[in-house]
Amino acid sequence: MIGQKILVVDDEPKIVSVMRDYLAKDGFRVVEAYDGPSALATARREKPDLIVLDLMLPGMSGLEVCRTLRRESNVPIIMLTARAEETDKLIGLGLGADDYVVKPFSPREVVARMHAVLRRVGGGPALSVIQQGDLIIDLERHAVTLAGEPVDLTPTEFDLLAALAGNPGKVFTRIQLLERTQHQPYEGYARVIDVHVKNLRHKIEPAEGGPRYIQTVYGVGYKFAPQD
Repeated sequence: MIGQKILVVDDEPKIVSVMRDYLAKDGFRVVEAYDGPSALATARREKPDLIVLDLMLPGMSGLEVCRTLRRESNVPIIMLTARAEETDKLIGLGLGADDYVVKPFSPREVVARMHAVLRRVGGGPALSVIQQGDLIIDLERHAVTLAGEPVDLTPTEFDLLAALAGNPGKVFTRIQLLERTQHQPYEGYARVIDVHVKNLRHKIEPAEGGPRYIQTVYGVGYKFAPQD
């Protein structure tokens, strides 16, 4: 992880400065932006390994920046905001953000979240390829194909799919899936898994006929239906 490039976006220079200094001590390279349009331009030019993105930005909101970036890239995104409402959090995650931190926050907490996300992106040595029917999950390359066509997933979506498909038929609670994807088994965050499942289903499930792969176990959580 040392030397990876992090884009920090916030309209408060003090927050950017604190994060820059904290990340530099950890060996990261830091680039900065202070509004929505410059965040997009910097992300496109610098191609960071991860973006720390404030929700409330001048020129273009962090939500719109996230929405635009997700049409172009699967770069991991951690959103920062002073707004703690559950709706804002779910909207951000629904647009493809990988994690969410509410201000005021500890820089140590943000860096810990970053390390967790980057570990999921980078992965470790390849152990196997998971194949369920025409769905193939390559753990080494962190890649997914469906009927031979590549499927672009965010890091959280990939971890969620790998956990479910790697244990076909096993029922996971939302808390268990939160542990597998966010490494934070906080019950108050459990419903964010529903947002990630919804996004994942949109990418891999057939348009009609109901879910083929990821099935809801009402009152419990989710399971992956074994495929021939």
